[in-house]
Amino acid sequence: MNTTSTAGPARVEGREKVTGAARYAAEHTPPGTAYAWPVPATIARGRVVSVDTGRAMDEPGALTVLTHENAPRLKEVDDATLLLLQNDRVPHRGWYIALAVARSPEAARAMAAAIEVTYAAEDHDAELATDHPGLYVPDEANGGFPGSREWGDFDAAYARAAVRVDATYTMAGLHNHPMEPHATTARWEGDHLFAHDSSQGATTVQQTLAALFGMDTERITVVSEHVGGGFGSKGTPRPQVVLAVMAARHTGVPVKLALPRAQLAAVVGHRPPVVQRLRLGAGEDGTISALAHEVTTQTSTVRQFVEQAATPSRTMYVSPHSRTTHRVVELDVPSPSWMRAPGEASGMYALECAMDELACATGVDPVELRVRNDTATEPDSGKPFSSRHLVECLREGARRFGWHERDPRPRSRAEGRHLIGTGVASSCYPVYVAPSSAEVRVDGDGRFSVRVNATDIGTGARTVLAQIAAEALAVPMDRVAVEIGSTSLPTAPLAGGSCGTASWGWAVHKACRALGDLIGEHGGTPPPGGLTATADTSDDIESDPPHAKSSFGAQFAEVRVDADTGEVRVRRLLGVFAAGRILNARTGRSQLIGGMVMGVGMALLEGSTLDSRFGDFAERDLAAYHVPACADIRDIEAHWIDEHDPHLNPMGSKGIGEIGIVGTAAAIANAVHHATGVRVRDLPLHPEKLLV
Repeated sequence: MNTTSTAGPARVEGREKVTGAARYAAEHTPPGTAYAWPVPATIARGRVVSVDTGRAMDEPGALTVLTHENAPRLKEVDDATLLLLQNDRVPHRGWYIALAVARSPEAARAMAAAIEVTYAAEDHDAELATDHPGLYVPDEANGGFPGSREWGDFDAAYARAAVRVDATYTMAGLHNHPMEPHATTARWEGDHLFAHDSSQGATTVQQTLAALFGMDTERITVVSEHVGGGFGSKGTPRPQVVLAVMAARHTGVPVKLALPRAQLAAVVGHRPPVVQRLRLGAGEDGTISALAHEVTTQTSTVRQFVEQAATPSRTMYVSPHSRTTHRVVELDVPSPSWMRAPGEASGMYALECAMDELACATGVDPVELRVRNDTATEPDSGKPFSSRHLVECLREGARRFGWHERDPRPRSRAEGRHLIGTGVASSCYPVYVAPSSAEVRVDGDGRFSVRVNATDIGTGARTVLAQIAAEALAVPMDRVAVEIGSTSLPTAPLAGGSCGTASWGWAVHKACRALGDLIGEHGGTPPPGGLTATADTSDDIESDPPHAKSSFGAQFAEVRVDADTGEVRVRRLLGVFAAGRILNARTGRSQLIGGMVMGVGMALLEGSTLDSRFGDFAERDLAAYHVPACADIRDIEAHWIDEHDPHLNPMGSKGIGEIGIVGTAAAIANAVHHATGVRVRDLPLHPEKLLV
């Protein structure tokens, strides 16, 4: 069992970041750079009748205004959110209908404000309802999961269960809001395109641009060297890179575009609002015999994205009779997308709150209830887990937290006017890995360089890749340099799904082992000209592995609720995780705590209100969309089990970027119920919801 030790190498790029030497996408300014400002639609559905650019072009420094009438033509791609300025249709409010380009950012902004647009508005539908006539069950939810799955006879098993829970949980839409805006600096040199883009994966951006503009990937270089957060919203190309490239081609000069934060809610994805009905049937001892998890959510008319919120109920607890279903409706709203553990974060909130309700109904301790329903095989696939130490996480977390000193009765502890409560929830996140390639070189004086198109979105990727290489080569880490973040490097997958280190690290490890063999063939000493080895893991990753693979964890929360105002404060938050081998305790703990902080935001603060009258979100900046501040985060601890799993990768690691968020919101919600006796099933837990 690990403690809160921060042992582990410090970030190798740390000095660059604190001194300002690290260059982000919007900080590259080639000679002659122009600046762009996008113009969003102000109707929820319809078409553009006319765009009057006269006043805009009179602005000093004006270069051009791109509209659907003069913008470069794009090829069709699967992601229709990128098919910008191609026709007069407006699929939702905030959809980009024009782009102003000028010699300065101030001039571009002034131009955008001066553009006059005439619309032909149409009736729109932007309201999610569980009885909406347009609801359907998709063949697949996000990630390729079946839209619906049923085992046994749920209805009969639920009807005969001794104890039943039937509850509906709702969540508002959530937005990513990374500190670094979505930005691109694009330039053409002859027929070669260069783009510095704030992205979680330069390779994906390169391939998408090639498809959109009908080019070979060899003629496109995308650099994402430093990225200031993404949380899924930069996992695929977003409008800024397409618009910047179009503007650079149209004007013949480099163009820089940083999307205004007030526009992000409509154009870079978000977690959609979800309505989740959970039904649990169990024996008096709490053993689950029937489970149904039915999700209702929305997508846009531009592209289908179905939050896979029911999938955690296919993984977490054994039940011989189960039904997990997603229903979705196409509305005239912005397109949802990936956000911070998509599916698991939203789905586990509902499942783990329902487990708490089952614990109350049966009188079984919430920790013990989860232990009784643990399983060595994944319920959905029947495959054994490669490793599953959920029970150990629950037991160790309970010990560290002092769980067994708890009075289980709601509203049983008070300090003045403050009610004190504690709650627990389990966490689960799948283990993903994708093919990657890497190159490792040693020069004549014994220094090593690692080249791989990985992306560091703030997690410390450079550092851990240097560690992996140093360990595989059996050399000190200070002899290893790492180069990442460009399509000029060996191809690698994006930083998403908590799969980055496992994917890139596997390729780096393989290349280092190959290089070690080459050095051995030279008597253990590199020749003056150096040696190079490359590796590709495409053939190493099983398409249908015999084991189910996931990270697990348990999270415990203590809250203080003001009985007069309903204000909730998290006093203590503790997580214990089983996530394979933790390669760097310092950066690993940082990621786990970061995820837990996001969970606090999800539980108490974050929420985007969709105004169905206008079809857009009301909260458009960090003044209205609240995220945790330092004052909101007090006593927070992350620990982990030393888990050894031989079925993962050469490093024995699992992803840890998202497991921290998954159970946090439910643990806090359960603690609030314990404190107050009020069961709020709608996030975020704003004070007025507790004043009943």
